[in-house]
Amino acid sequence: MTLEQKTAALLAQCRLQGEKISVAESCTGGMLAALLTSIAGSSDVFDCGFVTYSNEAKKRMLGVPHDLIAEYGAVSRECSLSMAHGAILGSAATLAVSITGVAGPGGGTAAKPVGLVHIACARRNGTTQHREMRFGDIGRSAVRLASVEVALELLEAQVL
Repeated sequence: MTLEQKTAALLAQCRLQGEKISVAESCTGGMLAALLTSIAGSSDVFDCGFVTYSNEAKKRMLGVPHDLIAEYGAVSRECSLSMAHGAILGSAATLAVSITGVAGPGGGTAAKPVGLVHIACARRNGTTQHREMRFGDIGRSAVRLASVEVALELLEAQVL
């Protein structure tokens, strides 16, 4: 099944269950929102997307606390969870997924290498799931695409 087919199936299932989706993206720069909206009829499921590339945007648009970023960094479990919760609070969505990471080729450190991505999926008034992915230095485009695929998997797990 192609990525587009998986996305269409996810949207169809969300439609049946009355789910709405919002996304909060950093290293993927809106790729997930673009994929979701590439499917005709997605407007009845997709509510909105936040592309919060800078730390200031994460704070301003999603309410990620300054102290959280100062302590854990933008590429962290804690930041991804906060981003997902902020996307829920800032939208009409029942589900929100967030992606933050180091796509490369630069920007990596020993503690946070290129290919490290944190992805979280929150349900309004429900549970939040998190995945830490270490894709490695597979290339910027590949890290971003792999991150979108994992984000879709987390959404699928919430509705299937």
